[in-house]
Amino acid sequence: MALPAAWQDPVPLALDTAPVPEYGSGSLADLLPTLAAGMDVPGMTAAIGELTPADRNCVFLIDGLGWEQIKAHPDEAPYLHSLLSSSRGGTGRPITAGFPATTATSLASVGTGLTPGVHGLAGYTVRDPDTNALMNQLRWRPWTDPHVWQPYPTVFQLADAAGVHTAQVSSPDFQHTPLTKIALSGGTFQGRLTGEDRMDLAARHLAAGDRSLVYTYYSEVDGAGHRFGVDSDAWRGQLMHVDRLAQRLAEQLPPRSALYVTADHGMIDIPFDEQSRIDFDEDWELSAGVALLGGEGRARHVYAVPGATGDVLAVWREVLGEQFWVASRDEAIALGWFGRDVDERVHGRIGDVVAAAHDDVVITASRNEPGESSMVGMHGSMTPVEQHVPLLEVRV
Repeated sequence: MALPAAWQDPVPLALDTAPVPEYGSGSLADLLPTLAAGMDVPGMTAAIGELTPADRNCVFLIDGLGWEQIKAHPDEAPYLHSLLSSSRGGTGRPITAGFPATTATSLASVGTGLTPGVHGLAGYTVRDPDTNALMNQLRWRPWTDPHVWQPYPTVFQLADAAGVHTAQVSSPDFQHTPLTKIALSGGTFQGRLTGEDRMDLAARHLAAGDRSLVYTYYSEVDGAGHRFGVDSDAWRGQLMHVDRLAQRLAEQLPPRSALYVTADHGMIDIPFDEQSRIDFDEDWELSAGVALLGGEGRARHVYAVPGATGDVLAVWREVLGEQFWVASRDEAIALGWFGRDVDERVHGRIGDVVAAAHDDVVITASRNEPGESSMVGMHGSMTPVEQHVPLLEVRV
């Protein structure tokens, strides 16, 4: 009779196997400084060495449309798919979003040209060290002074001050939001409801200056992915629409222009089963010693009650360590998850424990986060499907 195999304790994922974003050479935080450096904006560095300068630069950011999604859908996105070889200066490679791979963090990285550890929007929700309350940095709740929370100028502001014609073309709903004020302001904001109007106006602004920096944005791909998943007809319909929008903008580019199509993160569908969705609100082991649960399902900031950090880290690593990279705050910072530098004001916003998903799994919170817990499509971690975003290029 065969003897049962000897019991082996779970072996946590080695933290150095987490694919840290390419800060300083190929991340979203490097994009606008590279473009602005090519237009001779003082203080800017051309960090993405594969890009060639242009006098007029337009960034079209499609929320939620990662590199892997474009690769997997040539029929729904024929135009974007045809541009894959142009990505990252013709190398045919993606860039990385940054950690966490989530909208508030990524848009702040794009607009400021700074890493999450410096601009400070280090997750979907993080603890405010001054109040010990969770701060939702996308919805900006509870209210806090935006310019205290993120005090650095945007690249748009620096470019505008250097004489570059600068404009953001987006939904009018975003014009006065705190996130826009501290991440995407500078020059002229133009609100347009339809994607077609945004593309047309972005092209006109691009032509309006000898040197121009224009940003435009489309959010509905992300919305369909969260609600229905990236394997849904609704999501495919949005992909088909945004593919036509990108082509519409490209066909209107004025001379001496470069268009860059990118995204803030990719997305992955998570099954609705107990193995794939671990409910923090119903798990006594994971919740023991935890004062606040921040972040989102695939990138959690965990804030321990005083004196419990070591125990919380040990339990989270024991329970989740085969599926998540589970790091202490100091380990995550030392490994560069939030960039090379972390400002002192940002240090306490990062969880005592940080958990980033490796497998197709999320940590939900059914009672405290019912809306987020019901989403089909998720993102946030450092896996390629979430981190890799396009930098598709069209030049005239």
